[in-house]
Amino acid sequence: MEWVMLELIRNPTVLEKVQREVREALGKTETMLVSEEKMTTSTMSYFQMVIKETLWLHPPGPLLLPRENREKCQEMGYEVPAKMTVMVNAWVIGRDSKYWEDPEEFKSERFDKLPA
Repeated sequence: MEWVMLELIRNPTVLEKVQREVREALGKTETMLVSEEKMTTSTMSYFQMVIKETLWLHPPGPLLLPRENREKCQEMGYEVPAKMTVMVNAWVIGRDSKYWEDPEEFKSERFDKLPA
């Protein structure tokens, strides 16, 4: 949640859209408490996109679990010997400009058309 709050503070227009969507989805309440049922039945699609973008920019586990290959192989011009432990850096993958447009920018609409 800290990263979501940071990105909302950095992006005031995104914050306004999230606030508007939450207010519309949850309605007015006399207290600040909202039932779990109301939270889970509301779609809040824009807020979900903000959360996805935040997790993409700030992955909770930037290094994926180590894997060991079974046999020798070639990968991107490198020879990987058998039984080699390999770690995948998810943080770097998310910032590769060959695959992502403006990878360093917070773009909540980036995941608009992708399935959940």
